[in-house]
Amino acid sequence: MEQQKVFGDFHTILNEGQVWKIGGFPLPDGSFWEYREPEAVVIVRNGILYVRAPLSRQHHQVQILDNAKHMYYSVEEVVVPEAGEVSFELQIRARTQNTVPGDLYDGYVSLNLLDFTTGAALDFFAGNDKYASVYAVLPFPGVQVPASDKTKYFCVFKEDTDFKAREFNTYKITYNRGTDEAVFCLNGTEIRRESGIPIKFNRFTIALGIMTEKDLTPEGSVSVHGQTVIAEWSPVTVTIKE
Repeated sequence: MEQQKVFGDFHTILNEGQVWKIGGFPLPDGSFWEYREPEAVVIVRNGILYVRAPLSRQHHQVQILDNAKHMYYSVEEVVVPEAGEVSFELQIRARTQNTVPGDLYDGYVSLNLLDFTTGAALDFFAGNDKYASVYAVLPFPGVQVPASDKTKYFCVFKEDTDFKAREFNTYKITYNRGTDEAVFCLNGTEIRRESGIPIKFNRFTIALGIMTEKDLTPEGSVSVHGQTVIAEWSPVTVTIKE
């Protein structure tokens, strides 16, 4: 059995909480850290979500709060079938200004598939001249990560430059809970396969983001130095095969 659902409806983007909401995490003091750039320009045109954001947001203590600058979460979660697979496909265009050439992590556009029941994530990151696939289990604030007798938290990036830089590319991530496998495809070609995933994904929140990935220093965040990231996303087609 196969079913398909499209997560788009970007014309509702200002009605936060209807189809999409601003991402972020609750903090121990009861406040909420929003992934929202105050000077972001948001345009919805021909079904595409366009966001141009001069980067300004920083968090000096928590890495995950510093990384994402402007991000939308899907309100609806995608439940992973017990047997079978689920795939997520969309087009992304990424262009940046004042980022360091060749340094993807100085500013990029993301598709993040986040499981807040386990802390696990499958991602694509697209920059000006490079892209990466990502497989991770992360210490998300307020998320209980299952105990492990192996490495509990990890993030494995795999970078490449073999894509249409500054143009739309088609990104697809497929996850199979039964075989513990994730497959990453770019423009219809498999570019990465992760087998033996040590954690079971239960449900995915789809996140569309503008991010950096710069390690915090003893002095705090070093992720912002005048960069601008221009992101464009198509709707996300989700296919579940049981």
